[in-house]
Amino acid sequence: MTTTPVSRPRRSRLRRAESLQALGFASPALVGLCLFTVVPVVLSIVMSLYDWPAFGQRRFVGLDNYAWLMTQSPDFWPALRNSVVFTVLYVPANIIVSLGLALLIGPRIRGRNAFRVLFFIPVVTPMVANVLVWRMLLQPQGLFNGISQSWFGYELPVFLSDPHWAMAMIVIMSVWQGQGYNMLIFSAALEELPDSVMEAARIDGASGATMLFKVVLPMISPSIFFAAVMTVISSLQVFVQPQLLTGGGPGNSTLPLVMFIYNTGFKFHQLGVAAAAAWILFALVILVTAFQFAAQRRWVHYEA
Repeated sequence: MTTTPVSRPRRSRLRRAESLQALGFASPALVGLCLFTVVPVVLSIVMSLYDWPAFGQRRFVGLDNYAWLMTQSPDFWPALRNSVVFTVLYVPANIIVSLGLALLIGPRIRGRNAFRVLFFIPVVTPMVANVLVWRMLLQPQGLFNGISQSWFGYELPVFLSDPHWAMAMIVIMSVWQGQGYNMLIFSAALEELPDSVMEAARIDGASGATMLFKVVLPMISPSIFFAAVMTVISSLQVFVQPQLLTGGGPGNSTLPLVMFIYNTGFKFHQLGVAAAAAWILFALVILVTAFQFAAQRRWVHYEA
Protein backbone atom coordinates (compact mmCIF):
# COMPACT_ATOMS: atom_id res chain seq x y z
CA MET A 1 0.00 0.00 0.00
CA THR A 2 1.48 3.36 -1.02
CA THR A 3 0.97 6.72 0.63
CA THR A 4 0.50 9.89 -1.29
CA PRO A 5 3.22 12.41 -0.40
CA VAL A 6 2.02 15.73 0.96
CA SER A 7 2.80 18.57 -1.40
CA ARG A 8 5.15 21.32 -0.33
CA PRO A 9 2.51 24.11 -0.37
CA ARG A 10 0.24 21.97 1.81
CA ARG A 11 3.05 21.30 4.30
CA SER A 12 3.70 25.02 4.44
CA ARG A 13 0.03 25.71 5.16
CA LEU A 14 -0.03 23.04 7.87
CA ARG A 15 3.03 24.50 9.58
CA ARG A 16 1.51 27.97 9.37
CA ALA A 17 -1.74 26.72 10.88
CA GLU A 18 0.11 24.93 13.69
CA SER A 19 2.15 28.07 14.39
CA LEU A 20 -1.03 30.15 14.60
CA GLN A 21 -2.62 27.61 16.95
CA ALA A 22 0.48 27.61 19.18
CA LEU A 23 0.51 31.40 19.19
CA GLY A 24 -3.16 31.43 20.12
CA PHE A 25 -2.57 29.13 23.09
CA ALA A 26 0.47 31.15 24.21
CA SER A 27 -1.09 34.57 23.64
CA PRO A 28 -2.57 35.01 27.17
CA ALA A 29 0.84 34.42 28.73
CA LEU A 30 2.58 36.57 26.12
CA VAL A 31 0.14 39.43 26.64
CA GLY A 32 0.66 39.25 30.40
CA LEU A 33 4.43 39.12 29.93
CA CYS A 34 4.39 42.18 27.69
CA LEU A 35 1.99 44.22 29.84
CA PHE A 36 3.44 43.42 33.24
CA THR A 37 7.14 42.78 32.49
CA VAL A 38 8.42 44.08 29.16
CA VAL A 39 6.52 47.38 29.12
CA PRO A 40 7.35 48.29 32.77
CA VAL A 41 11.03 47.45 32.23
CA VAL A 42 11.28 49.61 29.10
CA LEU A 43 9.32 52.39 30.78
CA SER A 44 11.61 52.30 33.81
CA ILE A 45 14.66 52.74 31.56
CA VAL A 46 13.04 55.74 29.90
CA MET A 47 11.88 57.12 33.24
CA SER A 48 15.39 56.95 34.70
CA LEU A 49 16.52 59.46 32.04
CA TYR A 50 13.87 62.03 32.93
CA ASP A 51 13.04 64.38 35.74
CA TRP A 52 9.74 62.57 36.20
CA PRO A 53 7.62 63.91 39.08
CA ALA A 54 4.40 62.16 39.95
CA PHE A 55 2.56 65.36 39.02
CA GLY A 56 3.83 68.05 36.71
CA GLN A 57 5.97 68.50 33.64
CA ARG A 58 8.49 65.81 32.71
CA ARG A 59 11.92 66.91 31.52
CA PHE A 60 14.69 64.92 29.85
CA VAL A 61 17.87 65.05 31.95
CA GLY A 62 19.94 62.19 30.53
CA LEU A 63 22.21 60.61 33.13
CA ASP A 64 21.73 63.40 35.69
CA ASN A 65 19.61 61.17 37.94
CA TYR A 66 22.43 58.63 38.14
CA ALA A 67 24.99 61.37 38.77
CA TRP A 68 22.84 62.90 41.51
CA LEU A 69 22.50 59.54 43.25
CA MET A 70 26.24 58.94 43.12
CA THR A 71 27.38 62.40 44.20
CA GLN A 72 24.64 64.32 46.02
CA SER A 73 22.04 62.00 47.50
CA PRO A 74 22.46 61.84 51.30
CA ASP A 75 20.80 58.42 51.63
CA PHE A 76 21.78 56.45 48.54
CA TRP A 77 25.22 55.25 49.68
CA PRO A 78 24.06 54.44 53.24
CA ALA A 79 21.16 52.48 51.76
CA LEU A 80 23.47 50.59 49.40
CA ARG A 81 25.84 49.87 52.27
CA ASN A 82 22.97 48.56 54.41
CA SER A 83 21.83 46.22 51.64
CA VAL A 84 25.38 44.88 51.25
CA VAL A 85 25.80 44.49 55.02
CA PHE A 86 22.50 42.63 55.27
CA THR A 87 23.54 40.33 52.42
CA VAL A 88 26.97 39.65 53.89
CA LEU A 89 25.44 38.74 57.27
CA TYR A 90 22.31 36.97 56.09
CA VAL A 91 23.54 34.71 53.29
CA PRO A 92 26.21 32.76 55.28
CA ALA A 93 23.91 32.51 58.30
CA ASN A 94 21.04 31.22 56.17
CA ILE A 95 23.22 28.66 54.37
CA ILE A 96 24.83 27.41 57.59
CA VAL A 97 21.56 27.12 59.51
CA SER A 98 19.75 25.48 56.58
CA LEU A 99 22.56 23.01 55.96
CA GLY A 100 22.84 22.22 59.66
CA LEU A 101 19.13 21.47 59.91
CA ALA A 102 19.27 19.32 56.77
CA LEU A 103 22.13 17.30 58.25
CA LEU A 104 20.30 16.91 61.58
CA ILE A 105 17.17 15.54 59.93
CA GLY A 106 19.03 13.25 57.55
CA PRO A 107 17.63 10.12 55.91
CA ARG A 108 18.26 8.00 59.03
CA ILE A 109 16.18 10.23 61.33
CA ARG A 110 12.70 8.94 62.12
CA GLY A 111 9.91 11.43 61.52
CA ARG A 112 12.10 13.63 59.32
CA ASN A 113 9.11 14.60 57.15
CA ALA A 114 7.38 16.07 60.19
CA PHE A 115 10.52 18.04 61.02
CA ARG A 116 10.69 19.32 57.45
CA VAL A 117 7.14 20.60 57.68
CA LEU A 118 7.88 22.21 61.04
CA PHE A 119 10.96 24.06 59.78
CA PHE A 120 9.23 25.06 56.54
CA ILE A 121 6.21 26.66 58.22
CA PRO A 122 7.83 30.14 58.56
CA VAL A 123 8.46 30.20 54.79
CA VAL A 124 4.77 29.78 53.89
CA THR A 125 3.53 31.98 56.73
CA PRO A 126 2.89 35.55 55.48
CA MET A 127 5.97 37.71 55.94
CA VAL A 128 3.93 40.53 57.48
CA ALA A 129 2.56 38.24 60.19
CA ASN A 130 6.03 36.92 61.03
CA VAL A 131 7.51 40.41 61.21
CA LEU A 132 4.74 41.69 63.47
CA VAL A 133 5.21 38.75 65.85
CA TRP A 134 8.95 39.41 66.03
CA ARG A 135 8.30 43.10 66.58
CA MET A 136 6.18 42.27 69.61
CA LEU A 137 8.80 39.82 70.92
CA LEU A 138 11.60 42.41 70.65
CA GLN A 139 9.74 45.27 72.32
CA PRO A 140 10.87 46.32 75.84
CA GLN A 141 7.61 44.80 77.14
CA GLY A 142 8.02 41.74 74.92
CA LEU A 143 8.68 38.11 75.73
CA PHE A 144 12.46 38.18 75.35
CA ASN A 145 12.98 41.08 77.73
CA GLY A 146 10.44 39.65 80.17
CA ILE A 147 12.27 36.31 80.34
CA SER A 148 15.64 38.01 80.70
CA GLN A 149 14.43 40.20 83.57
CA SER A 150 12.54 37.48 85.44
CA TRP A 151 15.13 34.71 85.03
CA PHE A 152 18.43 36.57 84.98
CA GLY A 153 17.61 40.00 86.37
CA TYR A 154 19.06 41.63 83.25
CA GLU A 155 17.28 44.15 81.07
CA LEU A 156 17.95 43.67 77.39
CA PRO A 157 18.73 46.58 75.08
CA VAL A 158 15.91 48.12 73.07
CA PHE A 159 16.98 46.15 70.02
CA LEU A 160 14.91 47.88 67.37
CA SER A 161 15.86 51.38 68.55
CA ASP A 162 19.57 50.72 68.93
CA PRO A 163 21.60 51.27 65.71
CA HIS A 164 24.11 48.66 66.90
CA TRP A 165 21.45 45.95 67.26
CA ALA A 166 18.70 46.77 64.77
CA MET A 167 20.36 45.28 61.70
CA ALA A 168 21.36 42.15 63.63
CA MET A 169 17.73 41.63 64.69
CA ILE A 170 16.56 41.97 61.09
CA VAL A 171 19.12 39.37 60.02
CA ILE A 172 18.13 36.94 62.81
CA MET A 173 14.44 37.32 62.01
CA SER A 174 15.11 36.84 58.29
CA VAL A 175 17.16 33.69 58.88
CA TRP A 176 14.33 32.25 60.97
CA GLN A 177 11.87 33.17 58.23
CA GLY A 178 13.82 31.88 55.23
CA GLN A 179 15.88 28.88 56.34
CA GLY A 180 13.18 26.34 55.49
CA TYR A 181 13.46 26.78 51.73
CA ASN A 182 17.18 26.06 51.53
CA MET A 183 16.80 23.34 54.14
CA LEU A 184 14.52 21.44 51.77
CA ILE A 185 17.00 21.87 48.91
CA PHE A 186 19.87 20.54 51.00
CA SER A 187 17.76 17.75 52.45
CA ALA A 188 16.81 16.55 48.97
CA ALA A 189 20.46 16.71 47.88
CA LEU A 190 21.56 14.66 50.89
CA GLU A 191 19.01 11.97 50.10
CA GLU A 192 20.47 11.61 46.61
CA LEU A 193 23.99 10.82 47.86
CA PRO A 194 24.99 7.34 46.67
CA ASP A 195 25.26 4.83 49.49
CA SER A 196 28.26 3.18 47.83
CA VAL A 197 30.36 6.34 48.12
CA MET A 198 29.38 6.90 51.74
CA GLU A 199 30.10 3.28 52.63
CA ALA A 200 33.49 3.43 50.89
CA ALA A 201 34.41 6.51 52.90
CA ARG A 202 33.47 4.74 56.15
CA ILE A 203 35.50 1.66 55.19
CA ASP A 204 38.50 3.90 54.50
CA GLY A 205 38.20 5.18 58.07
CA ALA A 206 36.95 8.69 57.35
CA SER A 207 35.86 10.48 60.50
CA GLY A 208 32.65 12.45 60.72
CA ALA A 209 34.32 15.78 60.00
CA THR A 210 36.37 14.35 57.15
CA MET A 211 33.32 12.76 55.58
CA LEU A 212 31.39 16.03 55.89
CA PHE A 213 34.02 18.31 54.37
CA LYS A 214 35.67 15.90 51.92
CA VAL A 215 32.71 13.82 50.74
CA VAL A 216 29.29 15.24 51.59
CA LEU A 217 29.81 18.96 50.95
CA PRO A 218 31.66 18.51 47.62
CA MET A 219 28.94 16.16 46.38
CA ILE A 220 26.11 18.56 47.23
CA SER A 221 28.06 21.66 46.16
CA PRO A 222 25.77 22.28 43.13
CA SER A 223 22.81 22.56 45.51
CA ILE A 224 24.79 24.86 47.80
CA PHE A 225 25.72 27.02 44.80
CA PHE A 226 22.10 27.27 43.66
CA ALA A 227 20.94 28.17 47.17
CA ALA A 228 23.69 30.79 47.53
CA VAL A 229 22.85 32.48 44.22
CA MET A 230 19.11 32.65 44.95
CA THR A 231 19.66 33.79 48.54
CA VAL A 232 22.03 36.58 47.49
CA ILE A 233 19.56 37.86 44.90
CA SER A 234 16.68 37.89 47.39
CA SER A 235 18.74 39.46 50.19
CA LEU A 236 19.86 42.37 48.01
CA GLN A 237 16.15 43.09 47.51
CA VAL A 238 15.21 42.97 51.20
CA PHE A 239 12.34 45.32 52.02
CA VAL A 240 9.50 43.99 54.16
CA GLN A 241 11.55 43.10 57.26
CA PRO A 242 13.22 46.51 57.79
CA GLN A 243 10.10 48.33 56.62
CA LEU A 244 7.92 46.78 59.33
CA LEU A 245 10.49 46.13 62.07
CA THR A 246 12.35 49.43 62.11
CA GLY A 247 11.03 51.61 59.30
CA GLY A 248 14.61 51.98 58.15
CA GLY A 249 15.72 53.44 61.47
CA PRO A 250 17.04 54.36 63.86
CA GLY A 251 18.27 57.12 61.61
CA ASN A 252 18.99 55.31 58.37
CA SER A 253 20.95 52.46 59.94
CA THR A 254 18.60 49.77 58.54
CA LEU A 255 17.43 51.58 55.39
CA PRO A 256 18.04 49.15 52.48
CA LEU A 257 18.26 50.17 48.86
CA VAL A 258 14.80 48.86 47.95
CA MET A 259 13.24 50.95 50.72
CA PHE A 260 15.21 53.95 49.48
CA ILE A 261 13.74 53.35 46.01
CA TYR A 262 10.25 53.04 47.48
CA ASN A 263 10.57 56.22 49.53
CA THR A 264 12.04 58.18 46.65
CA GLY A 265 9.35 57.14 44.21
CA PHE A 266 6.19 56.96 46.30
CA LYS A 267 6.86 59.32 49.20
CA PHE A 268 8.93 62.03 47.55
CA HIS A 269 7.42 61.48 44.06
CA GLN A 270 10.80 61.52 42.29
CA LEU A 271 10.02 58.65 39.94
CA GLY A 272 12.98 59.27 37.65
CA VAL A 273 15.48 59.11 40.50
CA ALA A 274 13.79 56.00 41.88
CA ALA A 275 13.99 54.29 38.48
CA ALA A 276 17.69 55.15 38.23
CA ALA A 277 18.30 53.67 41.69
CA ALA A 278 16.40 50.53 40.68
CA TRP A 279 18.65 50.06 37.64
CA ILE A 280 21.72 50.53 39.80
CA LEU A 281 20.39 47.76 42.05
CA PHE A 282 19.79 45.60 38.97
CA ALA A 283 23.38 46.18 37.83
CA LEU A 284 24.64 45.24 41.30
CA VAL A 285 22.63 41.99 41.27
CA ILE A 286 23.97 41.13 37.81
CA LEU A 287 27.58 41.82 38.85
CA VAL A 288 27.34 39.78 42.05
CA THR A 289 25.65 36.89 40.25
CA ALA A 290 28.27 36.94 37.48
CA PHE A 291 31.01 36.84 40.12
CA GLN A 292 29.36 33.85 41.78
CA PHE A 293 29.16 31.97 38.48
CA ALA A 294 32.80 32.75 37.77
CA ALA A 295 33.91 31.65 41.24
CA GLN A 296 31.87 28.43 41.23
CA ARG A 297 34.48 26.76 39.00
CA ARG A 298 36.80 26.65 42.00
CA TRP A 299 34.53 24.85 44.45
CA VAL A 300 31.44 23.41 42.74
CA HIS A 301 31.84 19.81 41.63
CA TYR A 302 29.47 18.43 39.01
CA GLU A 303 29.15 14.76 38.20
CA ALA A 304 30.92 13.76 35.02
